[in-house]
Amino acid sequence: MQGPKNKGYWYEQDTERQTGAVGVLNALRDYRASEAAMRRRTRTAMGMGETDLLALRYLLQAEAAGKSVGPKELGARLGVTSASTTTLVDRLVKSGHVRREPHPTDRRALILRPTKGSDDEVRHTLGLMHRRMMDVASSLSADEARVIVDFLHRMQDAVDGIDS
Repeated sequence: MQGPKNKGYWYEQDTERQTGAVGVLNALRDYRASEAAMRRRTRTAMGMGETDLLALRYLLQAEAAGKSVGPKELGARLGVTSASTTTLVDRLVKSGHVRREPHPTDRRALILRPTKGSDDEVRHTLGLMHRRMMDVASSLSADEARVIVDFLHRMQDAVDGIDS
């Protein structure tokens, strides 16, 4: 029977160190669950699906970096077919989140730009949460921040290294 110390994981906890490690993994799982719930709320508030929100986020980041993105690059980034990309872009244009513009040097190509309204909507929807997250992260000392960043990168490497 599982006790409260090892809820959700099947690892042996013979030592205090193992018990602490399971606590860390539980905290990561709880954070991921909170983040997933926040993404669902954001999608609902904006009337978008997961792929739509990912596409918009990528386009907003590219715009902030001064980079142009075409449909082909967007589809490759999202790992979707050209037909799915066309449907996605049509949906984002119809909802007023994205506009198509002619490519400045290639008359056959288009570039995708997020609308000012979509940037404002994302900032309004996520702004308070981002400020609260930044407040928590800013409360760490430089040493604590380095330890956590290193830990999270090692966890990412551990997860990415699993062949499914």
